[in-house]
Amino acid sequence: MRLRLAAVVVSIIGVTALNGCAWKQPPNWLSPYRPEISQGNVVTTEQVGRLAKGMSRDQVRALLGTPMLVDPFRDQRWDYVFDLRRTDGSRERRRFHVEFVGGKLERWSGDPLPATPVELLTPREVTK
Repeated sequence: MRLRLAAVVVSIIGVTALNGCAWKQPPNWLSPYRPEISQGNVVTTEQVGRLAKGMSRDQVRALLGTPMLVDPFRDQRWDYVFDLRRTDGSRERRRFHVEFVGGKLERWSGDPLPATPVELLTPREVTK
């Protein structure tokens, strides 16, 4: 009886293991829920459109938020980084930086920015 039960258990484990190898991706109902995770500052084209040369650091901080990176050796440059890890495993990163001269905003540039924060967070269309 004990030998028979062991054979059944080993068979079930073997079939399950072999069946698992055939899946490229497990069925949706079997996968754990993975939320989209966003980190950093979302900078939009609307916010960038309101930047003007000569703005103070406080004005830029009020408009764009606290910078993600401030290099202690180059405190004249602030970097804003937004990282979005999607449920499908892909990752999207956007970077934007502003530079100050004498405490006043001089120039800014970065990656293409979304018009609104919602544009980044909406799921991408599936292409075949």
